[in-house]
Amino acid sequence: MSKKSFMEKLLDGVEVEWMALGEVAEIKRGTSITKRNAIDGNIPVIAGGRTAAYYHNVSNREGQTIVIAGSGAYAGFVSWWEQPIFVSDAFTVKPRGLLLARYCYHFLMNMQQQLHEFKSGGGVPHVYPRDVASVKIPIPCPENPNKSLEIQGEIVRILDIFTSLTAELTAELTAELTGRKKQYNYYRDHLLCFEKVEVEWKTLAEIGEFIRGKRFTKADYAEDGISAIHYGEIYTRYGVWTSHALSKVRFDMADSLRYAKPGDVIIAGVGETVDDVGKAVAWIGNEKVAIHDDSYAFRHSMNPKFISYVMQTAAFIDEKAKHVSRGKVNRLLINGIEKVRIPIPYPDDAEKSLAEQARIVSILDKFDALTNSISEGLPREIALRQKQYEYYRDLLLSFPKPEEVVA
Repeated sequence: MSKKSFMEKLLDGVEVEWMALGEVAEIKRGTSITKRNAIDGNIPVIAGGRTAAYYHNVSNREGQTIVIAGSGAYAGFVSWWEQPIFVSDAFTVKPRGLLLARYCYHFLMNMQQQLHEFKSGGGVPHVYPRDVASVKIPIPCPENPNKSLEIQGEIVRILDIFTSLTAELTAELTAELTGRKKQYNYYRDHLLCFEKVEVEWKTLAEIGEFIRGKRFTKADYAEDGISAIHYGEIYTRYGVWTSHALSKVRFDMADSLRYAKPGDVIIAGVGETVDDVGKAVAWIGNEKVAIHDDSYAFRHSMNPKFISYVMQTAAFIDEKAKHVSRGKVNRLLINGIEKVRIPIPYPDDAEKSLAEQARIVSILDKFDALTNSISEGLPREIALRQKQYEYYRDLLLSFPKPEEVVA
């Protein structure tokens, strides 16, 4: 079905008038409030982000509400609410007369990028109601309100189907992923508790040494250069192990850097949360890799993947948490983490110990691969459904435009 034939059938020969959003909707600023002034309740406070900033005990908007973030990194972000909310550092678009609220929402979603581009201001970026008020929105046969709302309603019906399907798929895949992760975590922790294997628990200081990295910044990154791992990447971009670095820094820094060697386990020294601090990734690449000064290379003679898997267990994380300095930045206390013990299977037989470590790693690698395949498949499937929705949204909102209306 072509775009033209579908739209011709839908419009059935009626005229389309592009009208300024301010003509067919009330655009109203929110009421400034801070978290300190809010009274604890269950009413979401909508400010400059993608989700509720915090909660209050009263609302200033109810019913179907279109909200556009007014400031910050997400200024211009469009959201839809059907529950009572308190709009703060944002503004609302309330259609009237000729315009269906849900139709208006889908239209604004279709121009989300343009709304973000309305940002202005030297400090905190803002998107202002006056800019959104001038946006032109297509109104089919405005001289016949009933017919106009009927056409808008049909467009909404189709687009809402795709929105619902995307939400259902997301929930289904997320539930599957959650279940697989729980199963994986259970077997990992069970395998590494060594109920039936001769084992000795030794401190990290007894089996290896910690080597702190050297500082580099974002300004030092290069397209072609020395392979490097930043501490923030350890808990955001890497799993249990890796053989390739995702970043590079300038070649002329070679002598000022410090490196992890193949077989080292690289550990994040700081993080946004306590769980992030001490997150480990085994480096199994063929060459050394530069590490940031807020991370450590743990050098040892064991199976690096085995150590990294141990460091993901609930037991290790609980012990690790005792050695994290909490503040604006959570920081690993290296003198404390050195005292945390990990299990060494068959400690009196190095060959047998490494064989057992390799056996456990082989099992956990299979679980890890399965979990990661679902983790990777989840956003891919959701992205495909989102593209499908965006395709039909573009198709259904592609009304003929007069020459003076900029696409």
